[in-house]
Amino acid sequence: MRHVIALDVGGTGMKAALVGADGALLHEARRPTGRERGADAVVESILDFAADLRALGIARFGEPAAAAGVAVPGIVDAEHGIAVYAANLGWHDVPLRELLSTRLEGVPVALGHDVRTGGLAEGRIGAGKGADRFLFVPLGTGIAGAIGIGGAIEPGAHGSAGEIGHIVVRPGGPPCGCGQHGCLERLASASAVSEAWAEASGDPEADAADCAKAVESGDPRAQEVWRNAVDALADGLLTALTLLDPHTLIIGGGLAEAGETLFTPLRAAVSARIVQFQTLPDIVPAALGDTAGCLGAGLLAWDLVDRRTGDRKTDPTEVAT
Repeated sequence: MRHVIALDVGGTGMKAALVGADGALLHEARRPTGRERGADAVVESILDFAADLRALGIARFGEPAAAAGVAVPGIVDAEHGIAVYAANLGWHDVPLRELLSTRLEGVPVALGHDVRTGGLAEGRIGAGKGADRFLFVPLGTGIAGAIGIGGAIEPGAHGSAGEIGHIVVRPGGPPCGCGQHGCLERLASASAVSEAWAEASGDPEADAADCAKAVESGDPRAQEVWRNAVDALADGLLTALTLLDPHTLIIGGGLAEAGETLFTPLRAAVSARIVQFQTLPDIVPAALGDTAGCLGAGLLAWDLVDRRTGDRKTDPTEVAT
């Protein structure tokens, strides 16, 4: 059975799937990224995971994967297959496409930016379907963005378009791995909220989900942490909206799982910042959840098969969720 490998590498965990030619998810798996072990160990974990998926595909379906699609965080040179930089993983200029293709014994590999790859899936089959211009912003370990224009994702001239998480919204604020202080992702990502709530609550094990529950129960400490994060997020989004003027703003990632606890104050905060010449976009939750990056990686892989063979008959946008 023809299939491809889809692998989404996050700051905390990796999600993977074997995806059939009809878009069916034939196998799904997850592993920790293990970033605390260092950049070289993370790369080796990615290569091992991909090799295990290839072996599983051969054992289960009788042939190796036709291609692999891999989404990684940070700055990505997709054209040359280089993972240029990732503050959360600590790597620089990793020739990941070449390393993966070698470990996969010649299987062709498409490398993409994790958020742009997730945005590709959201744009084709998710919350952005039908919108000619959208901005996809997942709030996870960090914050980035995918700019959707006319059914494609804009990478920028050097592969760094959409890095909204490194807009400085609080000059002189907490230090960021990128070298700046007061970056958006240090104040409004799920990990930033977890850190702030752990300190405010006195519970080192508390996380963003716990903070959201405390907000809903009326805890004033949690409400202050949440309000600070929402205000920082609204400031960062306003900069993006001023530059891009999207029709739809899609918010995903772990923090978006709080639902209206996040979206109600966020819509109000962005609306309050909009000035006369601007148009408030639709602010909606992502439709594909934390599988967007993996689904997008599958699309990258099948698109690569298309370009190489030109014989695929099925629609690569018809991905089963």
